[in-house]
Amino acid sequence: MQVGGVSPIAPPLDGPALFDQDWLSLFFLHWAVDPADVAPLLPTGTRPDVFDGAAYVGLVPFRMVDAGLGRRHPTPYLGTFLECNVRLYSVDDEGRHGVVFRSLEATRWFTAMSARWGYRLPYTWARMHVKQRGERWWWRSDRRYPGGGGSLRLTVDVGERVEPTDLEVFYTARWGLHSTLAGRTVWTPNEHKPWPLYAAHVVELQEDLVGRAGLRVPGEPTERVLYSPGVHTTFGLPAIIA
Repeated sequence: MQVGGVSPIAPPLDGPALFDQDWLSLFFLHWAVDPADVAPLLPTGTRPDVFDGAAYVGLVPFRMVDAGLGRRHPTPYLGTFLECNVRLYSVDDEGRHGVVFRSLEATRWFTAMSARWGYRLPYTWARMHVKQRGERWWWRSDRRYPGGGGSLRLTVDVGERVEPTDLEVFYTARWGLHSTLAGRTVWTPNEHKPWPLYAAHVVELQEDLVGRAGLRVPGEPTERVLYSPGVHTTFGLPAIIA
């Protein structure tokens, strides 16, 4: 069953794998925003994906582990790092529901700059730390390059496992990325098993990453915060769509 045009089950990749990786220890923080504020920030040929008339901004810190080309060829050291992304949700004329990244903090300079300069994703190099004690997690991030600020202070408690609402399926079950490369809009598909999700409670949140990504949101997330221990994901080959 689809939710707002989004399937909770990933369609199988058509063709060879470009790369794969593990996304672990993720936290999903979301805010509802006016679609008109999102539209100018999306690639050509896409528009804001909306649920009950609202667009959404996501802030997602997590651990990237064993990223590498193809399937199960992890890159030592460079393929494992901390990341935090600010993301929007898009749909194109073919009905592909994707993610658009506005920024991506990462702790590996070479990996971040390779993705920034090679694939034109808005990666930045950051100093990040994560700590866990029981059900409580602490995330800290400070952008290093490009300079000019960009920080996160997040403390969150993880609760019980939950079944996602329709809205939570809508913004977590995303099977591709819309991005811009050499002036063209590119679709890069991915697949993974459905997220195992847990309710979470924010104890402290201080950040300016969303604002620096060109978006205004209230201080506290407008939607339930979620945690996932993670999934293994695989990306297919990109295709030019506009």
